[in-house]
Amino acid sequence: MKIAIIGAGNLGISIAEGILHSNGATSMYMTRRDLTAIQEYEKYGNVVVSSDNKEAVKASDILICCVQPAQFAAVLEEVKDLLHDNHMILSTITGFTISEIEAIVGKSATIVRSMPNTAIAVGKSMTCLCANETGKSKIDIAKAIFNRLGHTMEIEEDLMQAATVICASGIAFWMRLIRATTQGAIQLGFHAEEAQELAMHTCNGAASLLISSGNHPEEEIDKVTTPMGCTIEGLNEMEHEGLSSSLIKGIVASYQKISEFRKQE
Repeated sequence: MKIAIIGAGNLGISIAEGILHSNGATSMYMTRRDLTAIQEYEKYGNVVVSSDNKEAVKASDILICCVQPAQFAAVLEEVKDLLHDNHMILSTITGFTISEIEAIVGKSATIVRSMPNTAIAVGKSMTCLCANETGKSKIDIAKAIFNRLGHTMEIEEDLMQAATVICASGIAFWMRLIRATTQGAIQLGFHAEEAQELAMHTCNGAASLLISSGNHPEEEIDKVTTPMGCTIEGLNEMEHEGLSSSLIKGIVASYQKISEFRKQE
């Protein structure tokens, strides 16, 4: 695949590294205004760094757009006359809809929207994807790219705001739960570094169990709760204090906030 990373900031660099480390590109362009931070990627041999978006588009088939939302329309205007049938526009820009992209480049363009999260930096992103009618026939290409960087799910575009909350904001929600577990472990006698290590790997193990087994969380909970035991005692106390309710309320509040942003736009 001939890939261009248009706007190689933190997210663009993470995507580029995932693709390069898995030999997912025959050639790659990486563009940004200041090339200092990406010059080192030319060591791969098949990578060209440039501040010229037009040059990158001409040399590539898959255009992974990672610019700031305020810059995206201008970038599309800059390159729209260079687009051909083999091009795929793969947008990572939050809140920029397919119809807004089509309004600039046309409905015949192959357009895929993606919503990755920051775990893409370690190849563990949960990335949601949707496409316009033209792009639906090629969305498997986008899945192949992001499956190298974690896991993907194809959804309808009207769920992209919800996906932003669950997957992108969700990283912060899980971090807070890990921090709280760490604090609890410290109170029980562990040193801070030990406490965080215990919390991180236990969280990772819980998720891995569900991914591997396909079980509902309650099935795994049942395996570690015994009558009158310490686990059920702890779980019940957490629920009395509103653990599940607080999480759900937080998720809904986050969604309401992102919906306000869209209305203001």
